[in-house]
Amino acid sequence: MSSSKKIIETGHPNLPSGIKKLGIIAGGGLLPVKLAECCEKYDIDVFVCAFDGQTNPAAVKGREHMWGTIGAAGKIMKTLKDHDVHDLVLIGNIRRPSLAELKPDFKTAEFFARIGFKSRGDNDILELLKDELNREGFAVHGIQNFMQDLLTPSGLIGKHKPDRAEMESIRRGVTVSQEIGRLDIGQSVIIQNSYVIGVEGAEGTDELIKRCKAYLRKGGGAVLVKTCKPMQHKYLDLPTIGPDTIMVAADHGLSGIVIESGNSLLIDPDAIKELADRHKIFVMGITLTDYK
Repeated sequence: MSSSKKIIETGHPNLPSGIKKLGIIAGGGLLPVKLAECCEKYDIDVFVCAFDGQTNPAAVKGREHMWGTIGAAGKIMKTLKDHDVHDLVLIGNIRRPSLAELKPDFKTAEFFARIGFKSRGDNDILELLKDELNREGFAVHGIQNFMQDLLTPSGLIGKHKPDRAEMESIRRGVTVSQEIGRLDIGQSVIIQNSYVIGVEGAEGTDELIKRCKAYLRKGGGAVLVKTCKPMQHKYLDLPTIGPDTIMVAADHGLSGIVIESGNSLLIDPDAIKELADRHKIFVMGITLTDYK
């Protein structure tokens, strides 16, 4: 049977052909839950690898799974192979642990000794982890191969739009976010009147927004710009915005959110649109080349 025939039979235009079981390496948030539900809709079995203190328990409910720690790479790989899992998606936010918190098993310790854990940024580690999984016989896929409707479209998501000053802030934000991305620092910046209010570090986007409230000037116009890192693997850690971020932005004085179209994810776009309209903030997907 040809792969095009398989795609027609699944009714899913982007589903990789031949996958009967998917391993979900599940971080926090709703994306692992949504991916599991999508797979089940299209008769793909799932096995969820969940992490203590990080994974949403809803991701494992009623599904084959294991609970473990970030440092248990050897156990995770063996369990996946024992359950006949060869295809993986790594999805959901993971708080990067210290070496003391990691409690690495032999496989993890060997990996980090080889790559130099302390000298690597998150993007480097994810890329090298993908290579390691490939060497172990696993194929790593992006969630967008299963759920293309999560990819951010170009244009406004809702009825509000940026004014001229906010458009200039967006241009400035694209430049700055790409630079911090090139340095593997973060994906997000907050700009007001073309002035850099804050850049994302280890805290994540929502905490960046909260931290920056104290530095915003009167008059509004503050914009969050979130873009894909220039060297980022498109199957790992794509920029993501969900309803919670819209609420945090509204509660902390932002006028709008801009995210890269095609290379980022929106969790529950309908809810995002409804919240943005209700709180009178704009949400917009952009093509970076239009703002450089």
